[in-house]
Amino acid sequence: MTTTPLATPEPTSADLVARAERVIPGGVNSPVRSFAAVGGTPYVVARAAGAHVWDVEGRAYVDLVQSYGAIIAGHAHPHVVNAVRAAAGEGTSFGAPTRREVELAEAICARVPSIHKVRLVSSGTEATMTAVRLARGVTGRSRIVKFAGNYHGHSDSLLADAGSAVAHLADAVPGSAGVPPAAVADTVVCPYNQIPELDASVAAVIVEPVAANMGLVAPQPGFLAGLRSECSRVGALLIFDEVITGFRLGPGGAQEAFGVTPDLTCLGKVIGGGLNVGAFGGRGDVMDHLAPGGPVYQAGTLSGNPLATAAGLATLDLLDSGAYEQLESHAVRLSAGLTDALTSAGLTAVVPRVGPLVGIHLGPQPPVDFDSARQGDESLYARLFHALLSAGVALAPGPYEVMFPGLAHGPAIVDHVVAMAYDAARSISGEDRS
Repeated sequence: MTTTPLATPEPTSADLVARAERVIPGGVNSPVRSFAAVGGTPYVVARAAGAHVWDVEGRAYVDLVQSYGAIIAGHAHPHVVNAVRAAAGEGTSFGAPTRREVELAEAICARVPSIHKVRLVSSGTEATMTAVRLARGVTGRSRIVKFAGNYHGHSDSLLADAGSAVAHLADAVPGSAGVPPAAVADTVVCPYNQIPELDASVAAVIVEPVAANMGLVAPQPGFLAGLRSECSRVGALLIFDEVITGFRLGPGGAQEAFGVTPDLTCLGKVIGGGLNVGAFGGRGDVMDHLAPGGPVYQAGTLSGNPLATAAGLATLDLLDSGAYEQLESHAVRLSAGLTDALTSAGLTAVVPRVGPLVGIHLGPQPPVDFDSARQGDESLYARLFHALLSAGVALAPGPYEVMFPGLAHGPAIVDHVVAMAYDAARSISGEDRS
């Protein structure tokens, strides 16, 4: 007599998180995925399509994280998937030049007028780190100016007073344990939206032209132009970190939207179509200081990876003028709807928007810098996060991130999110009155 073996139950999110915590520090491979700021157990994603993700238990969520901005056309877009599939069939890494990395570089230069030459790398952190090194090599100076609450990746010199998940490490100085004071001795941190007075020791000013790692903070009128003027006055380079804003605010990014030209631009997210990629570029005379032609060294085995460049090119193909009109429309609808949903329930909240980027700040006024961003009610954000998650709407599990409505978030989906937000806000407000 034979017996049929019992089927092994599929692991739940809780099962997988417990397993992850045994073999991965904190159970996550990036701190922004942790639920440390909101409490609870992360959902584990099994698959995604368009505006939705599904966890391993089969629950669907309207996803406003969209891989923290790396996805703009929607998850698993057929045009992107087909491009990656075709590229994978030809090989995944060669350690030699490929056609598509040339084509992606040409596409970037064609869309961003300030970029005459561009170097592809594998992450936004690598892009900003190397842009700083290049600025120091070009100018022969050491000092870097950054802004409190801006996040430029996890390289030592740029972690000081950073936003995103670093904001929760308030006791870590300078920004993270393991970063010696000497590593940030030449990093000057200034308040966002205030123009610093520079001197001849400054190699570069690096800035998020739209701050999107301390919630969403728009540049005040004259701020970016003032940075451009001050850098030009002392011969420092102006670096725009457009890892989030690049190709999301428009074909030319924030620099096109605000009419300010940086010397160097850092990119990521959208140009990889959901695969790991970064880039930095600028004037030819500056970029020519890079090895092999110049003395500033940078290298990467997987730079210009065939799959990432295929996904990036396919994504850029989708971003015509009509696509940007849709992105703006979806964001306007979401911002207005969430504002009404939260405030009509008696919550103190503002929902700032810059182009297709949308934030939530649980305070009375839109923040203008890191100090005012930190005045938001973090505990209330955690309650709102879980109320929406229970209703099938996924925000980032931290109050210093933004929402990324994309091409897949059409009016019906946005209206569903807003309806769930009305219910979530009323439930929270009711808890406060009980």
